[in-house]
Amino acid sequence: MSDVLTKQQIASGHHPAADGPGAAHAFRRAMDALYWTGAVTSCIALVLISAIIPWAVYTRYILNSAASWPEPLAVLLTVAVTFIGAANCYRQRIHMNMTVGTNLLSPRLRVGAAFISELLMGAMALFMLVWGMKLVLATWGNSVDEFPALSVGITYLPIPAAGAMMLLFVIERLTIGPPPQDGSDAHVLLD
Repeated sequence: MSDVLTKQQIASGHHPAADGPGAAHAFRRAMDALYWTGAVTSCIALVLISAIIPWAVYTRYILNSAASWPEPLAVLLTVAVTFIGAANCYRQRIHMNMTVGTNLLSPRLRVGAAFISELLMGAMALFMLVWGMKLVLATWGNSVDEFPALSVGITYLPIPAAGAMMLLFVIERLTIGPPPQDGSDAHVLLD
């Protein structure tokens, strides 16, 4: 394999070392597994929300006896979908972003802006991780009214979890480049 990157690899940010054996390949596979774990978690939460809300409507309007647990459970699941889903969207670059300003820059300045953007994203992820854990620990002793056995701290766990995921995805981008966009990371599901 040549030590010189092709123009396509440079444009995509894909680092070929992530494809072969070694630490970069192992890190990429770990990030693929983390990504797919987050995707499955978010999908399960979304399916549960889709099942819970009709049940709430049924008990309220058909049985005339509204259940107290569907709405708070749907809110808790929405927190998981939002934060874990956002981390996954960041990794695949399918989140909302504004490129008007950076598209006006020269290619060299665009690379610098992308690097600064990654550093700022890393700072935000670190903030979510640290302060999210402080929130989890501060509320661990409290319980959710509708679910007395459930700690409020557990309900906030998606925040530091998503922060850790994003931080790892930032490290991935800065060290071995972005993940391939061809679906080859789905090997995690097949292995």
